[in-house]
Amino acid sequence: MNVREKYQIPHDSIITIAGTVGVGKSTMTNALAEALNFRTSFEKVDKNPYLDKFYADFERWSFHLQIYFLAERFKEQKRIFEYGGGFIQDRSIYEDTGIFAQMHYEKGTMTGVDYETYRNLFDAMVMTPYFPHPDLLIYLEGSFDDIISRIKARGRPMEQQTPLSYWEEMYSRYENWINDFNSCPVLRINIADYDLHDDKQSIEPVLEKIGHFIQQSRKWKSRHIK
Repeated sequence: MNVREKYQIPHDSIITIAGTVGVGKSTMTNALAEALNFRTSFEKVDKNPYLDKFYADFERWSFHLQIYFLAERFKEQKRIFEYGGGFIQDRSIYEDTGIFAQMHYEKGTMTGVDYETYRNLFDAMVMTPYFPHPDLLIYLEGSFDDIISRIKARGRPMEQQTPLSYWEEMYSRYENWINDFNSCPVLRINIADYDLHDDKQSIEPVLEKIGHFIQQSRKWKSRHIK
């Protein structure tokens, strides 16, 4: 019996990993994909034509950047659905509007008109029954100190130069976002409960929880959605 069968995780499952910067989304994505023999879906940052321009001028390019992300993530979600599932996805389409676009609007780096246009487009594309929402969103959470320690440990130059206040705000925004999120089933996992670097077996309790959550959510759908 393979791991998928052991924990009753359907072969066509679509699982999205969410959480603030430095919480370990990519590590969890790779670990779950390897354990379940699923494909992975990662954000393609290197081909983004707006990223450098955005960092040079937030106000000029924030709307363009968010529209680009929305289009790319929508295409990726469509690709995953057409494959028939069996994917672990690093970062969700929902975080773009619930955290980043809203942050730009509230900070004045995106105009009210642009923000409303973006939200209308997001709602028309994503918040519909036709959009293939994930079976499960895994939200990785932990103490602020633990997450900062991880950011420092991986040593990315741009992150090391970022003020602590930015990480505090991002942490707070993520917590507020997930507390109100209801677009798909959510499994919250604390990063202190596993160590994928030093103990590969610590993925097992996570897999058990995933199997239980997906089974329960699919039973609920079969009863309520005809």
